[in-house]
Amino acid sequence: MHSHIRTDALGYFPQQPTMSFPPVKPHETDIPESLKKLLAQYRRKLWRTKMSEAALASLIGLIFSFLVVFVLDRLTPTTAGLRLLILILGASLSGLFAPWWLRRWVWGHRHENDLARLISRQHPDLGDRLLGILELRDQHEQAESLSPRLRIAAMEAVAQEAQQRDLAAAQPRSWIRKALLFAALLIVTACCAFWYSPQASWNSLRRWALPLDETERFTFTKIEPLPAQWIIAHGEATTLRAKLATDTTWRPAQGEVRMGQRKPFVASISDGGYDFVLPALTQKTSLTLRIGDAQQQIELIPTHRPTIQQATAELRYPSYLQRQNQNIDLTMGVVSAVEGSEWQWTLTADRPLKEARFGPVRYLNPKEVADDAIPAAGFSGAMKIDQQRASSPSVPIGSQSFDVSFAWTDVHGLQGKRPWKLRLDVVADQAPSAYLQGTERQHVMLPEETIDLEASAEDDFGLRELTLEWQGESSLKSSSSSPVNGKMVLQPGSPNAQKLAKSIPFCPATLGMGPQKLLVRSVTNDFLPDRPPTFSEPITLFILTRDEHAQMLKNQFDRVVGELEDATRREQNAFEENQRIDRLNPEELQREENRKRLEAQQKAEQENAQRLEQLEKRMEQLLQGATRNGEIDKQTMKQMAEAMKSLGELSREDMPKVEKNLGESHQPNNTPEQAKQELKKALAEQKKVLEKMQQTLEQSRDANQNMEASTFVNRLKKAASELDAISASLIESSEEAAGLSHLVVDPRILSQLTKLEQRLSSNASDIRWIQEDLGHFFTRTNQPVYQKILDAMRDSSAGANIDGSLEGMRDLLKNNQTFRSIQTASYWSDQLKSWAKMLDDSKDSGDGGGGGEGGGGNPEDEDFEFMLRVMKMIQKEQDLRNATRALEELKRSAQLSP
Repeated sequence: MHSHIRTDALGYFPQQPTMSFPPVKPHETDIPESLKKLLAQYRRKLWRTKMSEAALASLIGLIFSFLVVFVLDRLTPTTAGLRLLILILGASLSGLFAPWWLRRWVWGHRHENDLARLISRQHPDLGDRLLGILELRDQHEQAESLSPRLRIAAMEAVAQEAQQRDLAAAQPRSWIRKALLFAALLIVTACCAFWYSPQASWNSLRRWALPLDETERFTFTKIEPLPAQWIIAHGEATTLRAKLATDTTWRPAQGEVRMGQRKPFVASISDGGYDFVLPALTQKTSLTLRIGDAQQQIELIPTHRPTIQQATAELRYPSYLQRQNQNIDLTMGVVSAVEGSEWQWTLTADRPLKEARFGPVRYLNPKEVADDAIPAAGFSGAMKIDQQRASSPSVPIGSQSFDVSFAWTDVHGLQGKRPWKLRLDVVADQAPSAYLQGTERQHVMLPEETIDLEASAEDDFGLRELTLEWQGESSLKSSSSSPVNGKMVLQPGSPNAQKLAKSIPFCPATLGMGPQKLLVRSVTNDFLPDRPPTFSEPITLFILTRDEHAQMLKNQFDRVVGELEDATRREQNAFEENQRIDRLNPEELQREENRKRLEAQQKAEQENAQRLEQLEKRMEQLLQGATRNGEIDKQTMKQMAEAMKSLGELSREDMPKVEKNLGESHQPNNTPEQAKQELKKALAEQKKVLEKMQQTLEQSRDANQNMEASTFVNRLKKAASELDAISASLIESSEEAAGLSHLVVDPRILSQLTKLEQRLSSNASDIRWIQEDLGHFFTRTNQPVYQKILDAMRDSSAGANIDGSLEGMRDLLKNNQTFRSIQTASYWSDQLKSWAKMLDDSKDSGDGGGGGEGGGGNPEDEDFEFMLRVMKMIQKEQDLRNATRALEELKRSAQLSP
């Protein structure tokens, strides 16, 4: 059973065979040639139309996508991804839509059957017949089943009908006209864009065609490049300067900056740019800058300004100072510089620097600055950058102080908050200072004594050496030694030695010095060329003979005795005042005014005790000097020792008791009877003190008198010795000038005679003082030997007294009468020696001093004599040790000397 009954092309049922025949070859019949041509024309037109539509769609997609990029570029910067997406969408019409479209209409309608079905959409009847004859063509029956004629006739009939129909109307609907119109519109638009702004158009075309290329967006408004990230000052308002490029086309009147949700910041054009004042920021913030069609995103990064962590300088001293370069810390901002030095400043920041500058130089006293000052006023320069360090070139320093400022910028473009200023105080190389201490400015000593001197020197820029220098001055009273000059190197210096100090034992005898006046001073010099040495204030040493030393001790003893007399009078007055107070009854003693009187008496007692304590110390020094002198008699020294002991007992034991009792007598908590009792005790103790003070005073007077008596012997001997020395000098000079007139005598001899005449005058003056002192001493002591000697010195019965005779000798020297002068000097020398012997004999006989009686010695005297010998031994040992130290120092100085 057949499910489908086919009919022929004419609509008849084909005849069914009634019997089976052997298979024969099927008969094939093609469609008419006219119909083939007709269908081929239809297909060509279809293909042409649909291919044109595909091409137009591709063109529209590309042009439209280009215009989209062009328009977007005018509005805002487009990212590479967005441009790539637009290009893909635009190219998709040619890459995706056109192939699909061509496959549908070209590839899908290449057969007549496909065309017939397409025609059937507009002409269903014609389309069905076309499909029918195409099926007949494709049938493969036997010729007997369907007449070929009938098949051909049917095909011819359909072909004729198709020719009568307008197959062009059967074409599918085409939008080619709209596409052409739209494409033309797009092309015109693109052409207008290229005509209006070729640069913008070509720029957009490149950005569209090569979306991943880093092609910069063209804008009519062009601004100078700004960084994508901008480092700004932390917490400070900032001004963003957007400057128009020189080749900009559009210069908008205003621009704006947007920062998040803040109100836009608007700025008007000024001097070819826009200044946007931004608020202080402390956190990262993004902003959008819009000026015309130019737009840029900037990330603001608030950062603290760069600071200077360390400021140093390399100081190069002037060459004459011979100093190594020195690194100076400039943290304080003030530094001193020696004139003629060179400075190289170095700043170290907390982050790498981009640039740094120093200057301008500003002098502190501009009116005193010369035109050729170094460095010049306003001098400035760039500093060399090495990461975080900035170093200036070497800057020479003149004679004027100045300020210099430093400014720096880090790699982010941030400047320091404020310039750092340095004040450079220029100082001249000052002369050194020399000092000499260790004793009073005037010191009296014996040649074998040693004093410890402290020599020191200071300078601002180094000392060469420290030396000790001495200069002797001749004395007309002394002929035993000549002036001595010399020096010794105490300590070598160096360019960095700003202070030198040396303790030096100074012993005149070790240095070969005899009695004379000596000026001692320390000397130093620095490294400044042609600068003279610097001297300290001199110490004057009076190196005395033993006679002169004894006289000095006598003078000091006179002052001690005088002050002891004064202290005794004060104590007597205080005792009498206490007696007056004691007459008051106990009740009156308790009154306020009387208590104040007692308090004043207590204070006076305390002050007097302090005076005696000072006198004890001075007496001790006198005793030491007398021991060293060696020519003070033992009895005098014993009396001095006893007086010194009494002074110590009075000041430390006796008088404090009086002071204590007086203090107890005016205490407010005492009863009247207690106060009276304490005052009685004070009076009793004070009476003992007064008696002891008077005894001590008498001891001191006796010792002083004995010392004075012994000095007369020494003074007479010294005067005789000086006359002997003058006589010896005259004998020496007489060998060359004897008998000659002073008019023809050699000038050298005349000069010697003149000096001798001056020495004679000085010695005559000393003898007159001896006579005067003898007179005063006799007045106090009434000892006949002194009156006898004084009368002998003043006696002129033999022709002339000693004063007149010595005065006449001066005239003899002026006239070169040396023999008569020698006779006169020898005569009076013998007389002076005889008078000295007379005094010495009188002292031994007991007329002027104490002598022992009987054969046995006083035990106390023997003890004192033993103590005295021990003191002298210790003193000699100390002198020897000090002299050894002085010799060692002298040896060391000789090794240091060049």
